[in-house]
Amino acid sequence: MALKLLIGGEWVSATGDATIPIASPYDGSKLDEVARGAREDARRAIDAARAAFDRGPWPRLPPKARGEVFLKAAQILTQRLPQLAELESRNQGKTIKQALDADLPFSVDNLVFYAGAGRTLDAKSPGEFTGEGTTIFRREPIGVVASITPWNYPFMMAVWKVGPALITGNTVVLKPASWTPLTSLELGRAFLEAGLPAGALNVVTGPGDEVGDELSRNPKVDLVSLTGDTATGRKIMEAASATVKRVQLELGGKAPFVVFEDADVAAAVEGAIVAGFVNGGQDCTAATRLIVHEKVRDRFVRRLLERVATIRIGDPLSRKTDLGPLVHRSHQQRVLEFVAKGSAEGAKLVAGSPAPPPGHPHGAFVAPTVFDAVAPDMTIAQREVFGPVLDVLTFSTFDEAIEIANGVEYGLAGSVWTNDLRTAIRATNALRFGDVWVNDHLPLGSETPHGGFKQSGFGKDLGTDSLYDYTAIKNVYIDLTGQARKGWHYLTYGDPA
Repeated sequence: MALKLLIGGEWVSATGDATIPIASPYDGSKLDEVARGAREDARRAIDAARAAFDRGPWPRLPPKARGEVFLKAAQILTQRLPQLAELESRNQGKTIKQALDADLPFSVDNLVFYAGAGRTLDAKSPGEFTGEGTTIFRREPIGVVASITPWNYPFMMAVWKVGPALITGNTVVLKPASWTPLTSLELGRAFLEAGLPAGALNVVTGPGDEVGDELSRNPKVDLVSLTGDTATGRKIMEAASATVKRVQLELGGKAPFVVFEDADVAAAVEGAIVAGFVNGGQDCTAATRLIVHEKVRDRFVRRLLERVATIRIGDPLSRKTDLGPLVHRSHQQRVLEFVAKGSAEGAKLVAGSPAPPPGHPHGAFVAPTVFDAVAPDMTIAQREVFGPVLDVLTFSTFDEAIEIANGVEYGLAGSVWTNDLRTAIRATNALRFGDVWVNDHLPLGSETPHGGFKQSGFGKDLGTDSLYDYTAIKNVYIDLTGQARKGWHYLTYGDPA
């Protein structure tokens, strides 16, 4: 029986009982099937969320009570981590060691963090600004939030969206990516078991052109939050504009990884391997552009290729596997087309191939790939490949490095590798990216705001900054004079007193 939709606190079938099969990216076998939600199902979920916000208890609970639900959900999820990690690995293709040791524990920590962070929100201090009354600034939830999440980190991205939206008193309709919905449904189950009121969190699986489009256009939705590619972000903004609803977007990236002449090359290579091939390169912050000073380029590339040759490809459920399959066969084909494009444009393919690696005929595998002699204007240096493909570019001066790094439409993340403090500060100031690391690439904590510049979107996930994306300030004025006619009323009619 297909997994159902969560709407109004109940598990229900989709309209017409339509379903979507979910296949393993490792061997193509059927994992499960989920309800294929349609536009009508999205409307049912929106109505449930609207009723839960307008008339339900969740927005009216004190922050402490909402936090207690979060802590219960975190406890439930912690008890199920091994099973959830295996489900995430089977569904998405990421390695079990990444799912079990990193993604899922970090996601649970996010919930624990928000359980307390929701109690810290404040607004400006009240005061008497007119001389005749007191002004109070209230920070309130926005209303119904549509959370649309991607397939690269199914569970973690769901938490990043749902967590700050719910803890601030909003109600949510979550639409997970159609390829990877399984752990998002389990997140809904855990919140329901933890005592979240009916309708506060709804989960609707189904295609983006129906469910996602309805969530973006429906006037009962107050905010749409998306993590996805930049093209999808543009569509969401266009659809949301009809009702002038808020949008919060974390979009694509093409992260620069700038290695200066004085950098620790061995450390930089290790960082490049980890940051470039994390999650199979299916990461908006992945270090895909290795911008290396000409004096250390040869040494860097030589060591990089030695380390790439040690990466183990295979079954994502084996803890000895470093690189599992990509999420889907169609995405595998897209990445391989980029590899072929890179060679056609003149980049030098020094590791990998524009064909699937041998030995895995049924899986969506792409071998670890490295291009050398990449020019900044090549397609593989400009567009988000979203796979295990690294580009090596060369620079000779500081200004040239910054120009290359900033020379893309994206602005999500980047890193600088140097042992010179002055160079590090100059570079971090000059790079137009929302996350910039020095001598590392990727570290994020529940407390650290994450979000981009330029066409990588706006708004923040993680940290207390994200809470402000899901709240609005209300100005409340209270007259203290008790006078029927105020001194300024003559401006409209009559004479001064």
